[in-house]
Amino acid sequence: MTEERCPFCSITQDRILLQNDSGYLINDGFPISPGHSLVIPSDHYANFFEIPEIVRTDLFRLVDEGKRLLDSSLGPDGYNIGINSGLAAGQTVPHLHIHLIPRFNGDQKDSRGGVRWIFPDKARYWK
Repeated sequence: MTEERCPFCSITQDRILLQNDSGYLINDGFPISPGHSLVIPSDHYANFFEIPEIVRTDLFRLVDEGKRLLDSSLGPDGYNIGINSGLAAGQTVPHLHIHLIPRFNGDQKDSRGGVRWIFPDKARYWK
């Protein structure tokens, strides 16, 4: 996918909730929970391991600011923070983005194991 066709390279200002020198936070277009947000670098980087240290720092500042915003508006009980880096990891848009996913008590029958459920046969390591 070229940068000209990248959906994250053409985000309109009205979708941006928070912003700093290196990136911005938007609501996910396909949320899996109320408040599911994405932190996206302004410059096009295909994956997490390509970004300069200052960009990484700024993006995680946006994660912190997004959490504070969601804490005050939705009051979630926890969060999942995820980065899919590469096709094998499930990355579907080749522009780095960090998922900030609010979690609520009772949103799943048993949420133990968190992201380990991408491999269900390995998720229940506490058996």
